[in-house]
Amino acid sequence: MEESYLIPHVFTRHKLHLHALLIQNQPWFSARDLGRLLRIYLNDRQVRKLDPDQYQIAKTLIHGHIENTLLISESGVYAMLVYHYCPEYRALREWLTHDVVPALRDAQHPTTIERPQLSLLNWPEMSLSLLHWNNQPWIRLQDVPQMLPDQETSRPAISSPWWKRAAKMLHAF
Repeated sequence: MEESYLIPHVFTRHKLHLHALLIQNQPWFSARDLGRLLRIYLNDRQVRKLDPDQYQIAKTLIHGHIENTLLISESGVYAMLVYHYCPEYRALREWLTHDVVPALRDAQHPTTIERPQLSLLNWPEMSLSLLHWNNQPWIRLQDVPQMLPDQETSRPAISSPWWKRAAKMLHAF
């Protein structure tokens, strides 16, 4: 009889491994690895603080061996980060949210179609989120005033529209 098991992706942070996978398009993480990253031991008692749909045990391939692995869902991870709050966990949450989860989803659904991608445009004074789509850079309308140089209270009588000035600034980069 052939045994079925899941093969997680392995991510590394501060030389520690995090086994993660998608189950029904939802991110799940090894509780043992997550505990190492949090520097706490996540045992059954700790996990019982989560809702039943936020954890499960599944057969996974870990370091070449098939084992029953306690997995915590993405929402369960965030709940644990709140429950065991520590300011240093902010960087871990950002890494999970902005690096690990998108990489899991991209690996599951590789796409050849161009899709919107986010980047950060950095200047000495500020950072600005930039969306790249259809070979065009896009910014949020609410960020436009930040991009424009400080203007005097009186405006020149003839001036180009704000969106043309913003487009010129974007194309300068």
